[in-house]
Amino acid sequence: MAHSSTLARGTLVALGGGDDDEMLAMLADMVPNPATTRVEIVTTAAPEPGRSGKAYVNAFRELGCEQVHHLRIDERHPADTPAHLERLQQAGLVFFTGGDQERITEFWDKTQVQAILLERYRQDENFVVAGTSAGAAVIPSCMIVEGHGARSLTKGGLRTTNGLGLLPEMYIDQHFAERGRFNRLAHAVLQHPIRLGLGLGQETGVIIRQGHEVEVFGDGVVIVVDGSHLRESNLGRIGRGEPVSGQDLRVHLLVSGQRFDLRSRQVHNPAQ
Repeated sequence: MAHSSTLARGTLVALGGGDDDEMLAMLADMVPNPATTRVEIVTTAAPEPGRSGKAYVNAFRELGCEQVHHLRIDERHPADTPAHLERLQQAGLVFFTGGDQERITEFWDKTQVQAILLERYRQDENFVVAGTSAGAAVIPSCMIVEGHGARSLTKGGLRTTNGLGLLPEMYIDQHFAERGRFNRLAHAVLQHPIRLGLGLGQETGVIIRQGHEVEVFGDGVVIVVDGSHLRESNLGRIGRGEPVSGQDLRVHLLVSGQRFDLRSRQVHNPAQ
């Protein structure tokens, strides 16, 4: 069964958290011209945006990127200023840090900066949007923000909200194996079987090209939860607090170098 995905010309990179040195080096290599390409570090999610912004600006500069800037959008820095809109129009790489992912929704949702981000991603083949941890979770149109342990396998034990909308039918969860988040991702896919679930371990992530070509990188495992063959879900028949059930969820465990096509939902292994 094929699934449609909005084709985009840009590239997305998402990391499950943890040490991001490999990801930053990879992003620096993606920049077409390190001397002139504008890199914007977005710290909306960060608990200490000043410190986080400075650290990432310095990291990218050490990797050879010369035009690196800290883009602050939060309580004190409104999203839709002329300067912010212009900076996003000029950026070649926009990087979202970790922290509290709901803050990104709070300050970016339904703004002009979000609209520019989406338009650039859809139209510009040299444009890259990347994020780690919370910055990865917010990339799709919907994200999981609450759900812990056994309770996340009961009706009402899960909460989701809007993401940035760069991927239309997907969840990305992070710190996945380390924080035992399979339950909540499986429940989220049970609720909306058209949405694919990607669970990213720490130091592990995905590169998504042209809106559908997923490639795994890093040291750990990416878990894919596919609900396209789901049957016998009980969500419509049970009350709040009751356990959820469903059959024929498909689960894939993918490691570095393996690929997954979002349209066909097929795994492609590297040539031996």
